[in-house]
Amino acid sequence: MGMEKHLIEDIKHISLSMFNKNFFGVYHGSISARVSTRSFIINKAETILDEVTENSLIRLDCQRKDYRWNSASDDVEIHEKLYQTISSAKYISFTMPPYATAFSLNHGKVIPRDYFGKKILEEVLIYDPKNFDDWHERAPHEISQFFQKNDTHLLLIKGFGLISYDRDIIEMAKKVSILENSCRLLALSSFS
Repeated sequence: MGMEKHLIEDIKHISLSMFNKNFFGVYHGSISARVSTRSFIINKAETILDEVTENSLIRLDCQRKDYRWNSASDDVEIHEKLYQTISSAKYISFTMPPYATAFSLNHGKVIPRDYFGKKILEEVLIYDPKNFDDWHERAPHEISQFFQKNDTHLLLIKGFGLISYDRDIIEMAKKVSILENSCRLLALSSFS
C-alpha cells in the first residue's frame, strides 16, 4: 500500500485512546492523516476505531476520485475539504465526545471554568447546523468556511460532534480531551 508507517502507527495509537475515552462510537467517527498535498489516509466506513490496522485505512487521491472513495468513512468529504483549504491540517478527526456533544445542545459556546480548559482553550464556539436534513451535503463547505474565518482547531457542532485538526496528532487528541473534560466539569458543577 505504500502508506507511511509512522502515520498508520500514530492513527492506531490515538484512535484506540480516543475510542477508550468514548470519543468514537462503534462505527461512528473518523480519523485521517495527510500524506501529501493531494492525498490522505482515512479509516474505512466499517472500521471500529479501537482496532485500526493498515487494512482499516484507505489512501485517497483528491484529484482522482476512484472506486476507493466509496469504501471510506462517511465523513470523507469533510476531511478532503479541510485538507484542501487548511494547509496546516496534518491530522483531522471527527469525534462525538458525550459531555461536549450534550453541552452543545443547549449552549452557544463553551467557556471552560477549569484550569486546563481556561488556559488552553479559553472558549470554544458551538456551530448550529440548524437543519439536519441536508447537513451531510452542507457540512464539508460550512465546516471549512468556519475554520477559515475562526482562529481555532476545534469546531463543536450542535448535536453532531466535534471536528478537530492539527499539525500534531497528540495536540489534536489533547485538545479534544481537554474540551470533553471541561464540559464534563461544567455538567457536574451544575448539579451542586
